[in-house]
Amino acid sequence: MFFSAILFIGLGQTQTSMELLEGARAAWAGKDLVRALELANKAVAADPTNKLAYILRGSLFEEKDAYLDAARDWTKLIEFDPKDSDAFQARGCLYFKASRFDDSLADFDKYLELRPEKRKSHWQRGITCYYAGKFDDGKRQFEVYQDFDSADVENAVWRFMCMVRKDGLKKAQAEMLKIGDDRRIPMRDIYDLYIGKKTPAEVLAAAVKGDLKPELKNRQLFYAHLYLGIWFDLLNERATALEHLNKATDDHRIGHYMWDVARVHRDRLANIKK
Repeated sequence: MFFSAILFIGLGQTQTSMELLEGARAAWAGKDLVRALELANKAVAADPTNKLAYILRGSLFEEKDAYLDAARDWTKLIEFDPKDSDAFQARGCLYFKASRFDDSLADFDKYLELRPEKRKSHWQRGITCYYAGKFDDGKRQFEVYQDFDSADVENAVWRFMCMVRKDGLKKAQAEMLKIGDDRRIPMRDIYDLYIGKKTPAEVLAAAVKGDLKPELKNRQLFYAHLYLGIWFDLLNERATALEHLNKATDDHRIGHYMWDVARVHRDRLANIKK
């Protein structure tokens, strides 16, 4: 009788997977990632079929920049449902962040197989193509994106980058996509730099012009330094490129996929043997 009472109390105190997840979310909201991950691990162990547990734990791994650990949780979701298009998209992004570009491209292609209506808008795929060395494929991706949004300077820049690697700077400048009214500062100045009409100094000046709130100034400086870094890389001025890419990644971090692009580009350039 005494043993049964103890067993009953113990069972009553056992938390369910969903209760553990709620605790993990609360810990994350309180910026305690260690505790959040501990509870997410327990949630997975409590119910290995709970998809929400893998999603949350994968998100926590990504928050900690543990991209391959996060990718393993999305792999588990794909095992549960091989037609889960969102899982392929999420894992493709994680593989990109981990510099596994062929795996990233394979996942993006699978996502588009399942969601063909997203082909025109899939700019992440174009970026992965660039780093995978598939410049013709990347160029085509950015060209179809133009039908989705014709006022995006970044789309023109990434197509330009693919062209430089295949056809050289002059041809890329001569065939730069025509872009509509991209009002993000300093995007128009970046466009003009790439076609040879402005200088790097003018891009930086545009990014800090006016009385800007700190968050906006940080964001504008991030993009200025990212695309200046890429510009100097295209010119084979590695040291100057790294100066700008370090500023983008270390001094002006933003909560956007493009920050990871900057980091990937910087790390790849830094690891090239002189």
